[in-house]
Amino acid sequence: MKRLTPVARILRRDRTEAEARLWRYLRNRQMEGAKFRFQVPVGPYVADFLCVEAKLIVELDGGQHNVQIEKDAARTRALEAAGYSVIRFWNEDVLADTEDVLEMIRLAVLNAKGA
Repeated sequence: MKRLTPVARILRRDRTEAEARLWRYLRNRQMEGAKFRFQVPVGPYVADFLCVEAKLIVELDGGQHNVQIEKDAARTRALEAAGYSVIRFWNEDVLADTEDVLEMIRLAVLNAKGA
């Protein structure tokens, strides 16, 4: 088993309320049987949520992402170049519209599975 990098370990421990909520629904193969991992290294980045079988990364963005738009776009391009699909949600959307966010993730998983 690969060891988490120190950064990933800290991020797992210090999760946001939105991350904790979403993780409750993605863990233990609850989303269409897909295995998601939380705060996992992917190349030089740490993905918030990763589903290897669907080649899907789900990123949650807080207020700090308003000022790092180009940095996030470059990160997304790099992850997509590595073969992953990346979908992003604002923390506020996860907290206010959890069901809609879950449905978008579910559709992305099904699309990746070819369903």
